[in-house]
Amino acid sequence: MIRNDRASHPSRSLLATALLSAGLALASGGAAAQTATEVELARKLDRLAAELAEVKAQLSALQQQRQTTAGAPASAGGTAATTSTAQAAAPVVAAAPVPAERGGLLGPNTILTSYGEINLNRPTHRKQDAQADIRRFVLGYEHRFDEKTKVVTELEVEHAVSSASDPGEVEVEQAYIEHQFNETWSARAGLFLIPAGLLNEHHEPTSFYGVERNFVETAIIPSTWREGGIQVVGAFENGVTVQAGLSTGFNLGKWDAASTEGRDSPLGSIHQEMAQAKAGDLALFGAVNWRGVPGLLVGASVFSGQAGQGQTAVKGRVTLWDLHARWTPGAWDLSTVYTRGTISNTAALNATLIGNPTLIPRVFDGFYVQAAYKLWTSGDYALAPFVRWEQFNTAKAYADLSQGLTPDATRNEQVWTFGANFQLTPNVVLKADYQRFREATDQNRVNLGLGWNF
Repeated sequence: MIRNDRASHPSRSLLATALLSAGLALASGGAAAQTATEVELARKLDRLAAELAEVKAQLSALQQQRQTTAGAPASAGGTAATTSTAQAAAPVVAAAPVPAERGGLLGPNTILTSYGEINLNRPTHRKQDAQADIRRFVLGYEHRFDEKTKVVTELEVEHAVSSASDPGEVEVEQAYIEHQFNETWSARAGLFLIPAGLLNEHHEPTSFYGVERNFVETAIIPSTWREGGIQVVGAFENGVTVQAGLSTGFNLGKWDAASTEGRDSPLGSIHQEMAQAKAGDLALFGAVNWRGVPGLLVGASVFSGQAGQGQTAVKGRVTLWDLHARWTPGAWDLSTVYTRGTISNTAALNATLIGNPTLIPRVFDGFYVQAAYKLWTSGDYALAPFVRWEQFNTAKAYADLSQGLTPDATRNEQVWTFGANFQLTPNVVLKADYQRFREATDQNRVNLGLGWNF
């Protein structure tokens, strides 16, 4: 019996479609090849590679379905063949444009995403404080309604168990709609990550070095930092990306002067996380990043807004800004971030808090430099040792209250981290490092970690 070859091999049809699309894209760009810069060509190739990766993912899903169909009872053979033919003839609908290493198809328009971290921390001088933890487990999906509009969501569980008597939390990390107006401009509305530093928008364990996230982008920039609001995003051919928007902000009414939470992370302690967030005072934010040279990223961000929310008698403005850069020449991966935050009117805000251990700081900041080197690779395996030095201060200065009442500024904490990431696949990483603190020496520790991301 002679079968229609195209109908019996949907993967060939899809691959041909992908190759034809690639050829047409290259052909259409030929006329401008003499005037296009290398950066513009690289960006086009990146987009083409992402589209091809999505087609390959769909091929894999169809092949798995065909294998399942092939093992069905003979009585169902006619139906299976009809279904396979219909799927092969159906047009390929592009899934959400995410990096190839993230996402598993739930259908032609829906992608499942996930990441997680399992960590072991062992202080070198306090064995009794060693602990193992499912630091976080995240499930999400992206669903494309049409070629211009999609929804992005993530649900996170921290510390394995969440209940009134357990330390865990369950929280929505992202939930927003994105609409693409044209090749340059898009808009988002909902709960999204604030574009600050290098880590906040790219915080999956395969995206950073070390078992734990760096202190500068957790204690000063309160990663993972999200707000509800609207933002516009512009991605230009010259490598510049701009983001700007209006969002919810911080709530100084949440400051607990009797605890040490504010000393650990000033903004983390008054972050609202879109949980019945007070919205009397909104904030403005913006970020600019430049990727005009292959392997180089340079950027800056700012976030500012009143934070009284009608909960305090005195208004206070919170402002946080940062400068960041990353360069990946060859096997090297070099990065740095400086960030500084301020809270205004803290003298008046602290007047009613005098006598408590943790008053509101006027200034807090942090800085780190990091170098990693891909020392060895074999197939998907890769070993990358790294070293990071960071300095941060969550209470660098206090507003003057009066003689004897103004708290002393804390000393700058400095942390050295030496370690390595071992990549099993682009989606799975094993980590080990040693951290040495200058001030809190009892925190010196060895860390082990396992992370995944798709």
